[in-house]
Amino acid sequence: MTPPETAGPKIFGIAGWKNSGKTGLAVRLVTELTQRGYRVSTIKHAHHDFDIDKVGADSFRHREAGAHEVTIVSGTRYAIMHELRGAAEPTFPEILSRLAPCDLVLIEGYKREPIPKIEARRLEAQNREPLAPTDPHIVAIAADHPVEDSGLVLFDLNDTTAIADFIERITGLAKQSD
Repeated sequence: MTPPETAGPKIFGIAGWKNSGKTGLAVRLVTELTQRGYRVSTIKHAHHDFDIDKVGADSFRHREAGAHEVTIVSGTRYAIMHELRGAAEPTFPEILSRLAPCDLVLIEGYKREPIPKIEARRLEAQNREPLAPTDPHIVAIAADHPVEDSGLVLFDLNDTTAIADFIERITGLAKQSD
């Protein structure tokens, strides 16, 4: 008898300081894992104000007028923008609950969430203080330089195939049979 599947998608994170290579790694992993047949969603945490809307666009004008949520829908995609208007940032579980069903959610940022993650390290990063020594949820390191004495699985930051294989193993990600 096989154990029942756990509800929800597998979750794996990429943590690191600014300019550590997180986004490049995330993009390469999404490409690799979707080519393997998985449905992958992503969540990126920003530590600054951001906007995905153009000044003057109808949806921008709706938000500026005070709309709580603005949804843009076309034949190729839709987006929902939710204005916090002074409310607290949603929690990580609240954001996860809003995603459509998928096989894997790849998280960029949220470096303090208790999820399995890989630490991205680049010599060009603004801060090169290692995160792994103080985060027990970091299960591997991907770096563009030699890393010594970590005790964790080490990858070249650009070895996307090996990192994707590792994510499959660590999360138990398996292709669903049709």
